Amino acid sequence: MSASSAPLRIAILTHSTNPRGGVVHALELADALTRLGHAAIVHAPDRAGKGFFRSSLAPTVSVPASAVSDDVASMVETRIADYVRHFENAAHRQFDVYHAQDGISGNALATLKQRGLIQGYVRTVHHVDDFSDARLHQLDQRSIVLADHLFVVSRMWQERLRIELACTSTLVGNGVDTSRYSSAPNPIDSALRARLGLREGPVLLAIGGIEQRKNTHAILDAFSQVHAIHRSAQLVIAGGASLLDHGAHQQQFRLRLQDAGLPAGAVIETGPLADTEMPSLYRLSDALVFPSLREGFGLVVLEAMASGVPVIVSHIPPFTEYLGADDVAWCDPHQAGSIANAIISALSEPLRSRLAANGRNVAERHDWSRTAEAHLPAYRRMSEVHYA
Repeated sequence: MSASSAPLRIAILTHSTNPRGGVVHALELADALTRLGHAAIVHAPDRAGKGFFRSSLAPTVSVPASAVSDDVASMVETRIADYVRHFENAAHRQFDVYHAQDGISGNALATLKQRGLIQGYVRTVHHVDDFSDARLHQLDQRSIVLADHLFVVSRMWQERLRIELACTSTLVGNGVDTSRYSSAPNPIDSALRARLGLREGPVLLAIGGIEQRKNTHAILDAFSQVHAIHRSAQLVIAGGASLLDHGAHQQQFRLRLQDAGLPAGAVIETGPLADTEMPSLYRLSDALVFPSLREGFGLVVLEAMASGVPVIVSHIPPFTEYLGADDVAWCDPHQAGSIANAIISALSEPLRSRLAANGRNVAERHDWSRTAEAHLPAYRRMSEVHYA
């Protein structure tokens, strides 16, 4: 069997075992590649040794991780070194393709490439953060420009890489598992409702924790306006596992929450939930409120749509790339009143039913097998370099 037709051995590297969009993408991509007959293995630094937040069809590797300080730049450098140390062992380098999903793993692979331990690597750029720390900015740029091939999940980031870094890239998109995320009820639903203290609602869901990029302050301001109309409304803020420090933003949020004068139980912070509970959380919600200021794609939009949940989203790219005028309730993320108006509209018939139906159609068009297949031409070229 020739290198051009043999099943590929692919190392997919991500920055964390926690539930973040890029980590979900890595696991789903690996599963889809496995179904296509390839051997994809997902790696991540794992200080606690607990493994990934969810099981997967594809094998996973917990890379031994060192203790880190509170300084984000130092933490990033430590995690890069952890990855390099792992792959210095020749037994860990039995792959045709090395695929970084972020700047940490990309820098580790760049170092291994420069040392001649691997022939090259590819990297997915989900989005580029605006780092104020010069070290973090330089490391992120390095992981991109030294890659042999780049993938992106949206045309917006494809164009930004072209303009800002003169880099070409392949658009691969994203997917959603519609067998997992659906409107079909599950016994877990009622147990989760009771545990979270959800009432008659409407229940508004925000995912991603309390972060500036997720626009959580504006979500709270908009919810306060909605609550004045729907007195039983509740806002659930789920997730929030992140390597970055959002402490200042979170402290400001809690001060705003105190000043909002909302009743007890109106705003619920869940933190990261068990992966098995996420489909139920969507089904228990009346709308997903996702007025992000910056996203690579927004995987949770597809998950909500597959679950039959109307979505409120920012009228900005990348959302405008894959969502039509009647697929979501659009808003101006910089105006709390616009977010509130979009929420109220999405909760009302006939728009609510129309958004739910259109959303399911959008979700059906996004499957992980198509995303996986979009990677294969670049993978094959990297494999040929490996065998050369």
